[in-house]
This record gives sequence, C-alpha cells and structure tokens, in this order.
Amino acid sequence: MDNVLIITGGNKGLGYGLSKEYHKNGYRVISIARSKIEKLYALEQYKCDLSKTETIESVVNEIFSHLDKNTTKVLTLINNAGDLGIVNTLDKISPEEISYTIRVNLIAPLILNSLFIKLSKGWECKKKIINISSGAANNPYESWSMYCASKAGVDMMTKVLSKEQKKIKNGVKIVSIYPGIVDTDMQAIARNTPKENFKSVQRFIDFYEHGELVNPKQVAEKIYQLEIKGKLKNGRILDVRNF
Repeated sequence: MDNVLIITGGNKGLGYGLSKEYHKNGYRVISIARSKIEKLYALEQYKCDLSKTETIESVVNEIFSHLDKNTTKVLTLINNAGDLGIVNTLDKISPEEISYTIRVNLIAPLILNSLFIKLSKGWECKKKIINISSGAANNPYESWSMYCASKAGVDMMTKVLSKEQKKIKNGVKIVSIYPGIVDTDMQAIARNTPKENFKSVQRFIDFYEHGELVNPKQVAEKIYQLEIKGKLKNGRILDVRNF
C-alpha cells in the first residue's frame, strides 16, 4: 500500500524540507513547481507555474492518472508554494503584480483543493490537505497587504472546506499550519527591502542577525510529527511554535 504526498513548491525551502521528510518516512512524493531540478531523483516532479491558473487542472489530472486508489493508503496534498509579492504600500503596486500574488497564494490553492477533493472522491484511503499559511493571516504588516490578505483567505478556505468535508463519508481532512519564522527566500526578500517601502524591515533583520530563523528541515520534521501524532485534526489552524 502506498502513502502519497503531492506538494507544491517541493524543490526548495520549506517545501523541499517537507518533501525530504515525507520521503524519508516512506512516502511517494510528487512535487508541482515552476522548474524541475534534475538532482532531486527522490521526487516525481511536474513543471507548472501556479500563477498561470488555467494550466493547473491538466497537471493534476495527469498526476492522478498515475495513482491507484486501490493501493493508496494515505493521500496528502500540501499547498506550500507561496509568494510574498512586492513589498510596498498597495497604491504603489501595479494591478498585474497584485493579481500575480493572489493567483499564486490563494487562487491556485483553491483550484488544487477543489481538484484534489473531486478526483479523490470515493477513495477509501485517508485523505488530507495541509495548507501552509502564516501568522500574517492574523497580524497585519504594513506593505504586506497581498500576502496578509491571501493567507487570511487560505485560513477561511480551510474552515469552510473542513465543514463541507465533515459531512461527507470518508471526506478530506483539511488544516492550516503557521510554520513560524523559517529561513527561506521569503525572509531574505523581507529583510532586504528598503525601509521606505517596509517600515518593519528592522524586525526581520533582527530575526536573521539574532539567529531566530528556524531551519526548514526542523519545521518539516515538526509538521510530520504533528501529522503522525494525530494533531492535524480537521479544521484546525495550528502554529508549530505552540508544539
């Protein structure tokens, strides 16, 4: 019987940490990302730019065509890919840049979750969706309007879908996770933003200089442990720093 993980952005940062952790624990790992990395032989990689939302359905259909519902024991989707977007006040950001960030952070997960639920309907295996969200869903940061708004949308999506799926026999369990302050490209972008564009930049510089950033590997291990310990219950919004 197979344990299968489908993950977006599985070839770098936290996504890569999660891919390695799940693979180490016997999962077949399938990554959807903008590019393929040839050295990642442990991952099945599908190239897809999630900002081009019209291309997502064909990729997910292709992935499911290579899965077997009769031999799958666990089927998990992790919506990990995200984009901080342009860090500036909203009036200084172009409509296209606004649209791009919302497509990647919110519309793509909505589409992926919709397809995952539809295509796995009737499967008898354990099914779970893990949305990688952020404390920015609750805490407004100036110049992060798109990121904060999209992550708040992800959390509300989680709450709504959990209610919908709770009513269905063997429905999909869905959770949102705040990974904390992880040492990723997103943190580098934040701390290298000019102060005139981002008033809180010093806070992010301090995170880095004071060694407060957490390695993606450590966060991935914690998320996996929460999974196997049964902490990822349907509808929960969790911050890994609380465990």
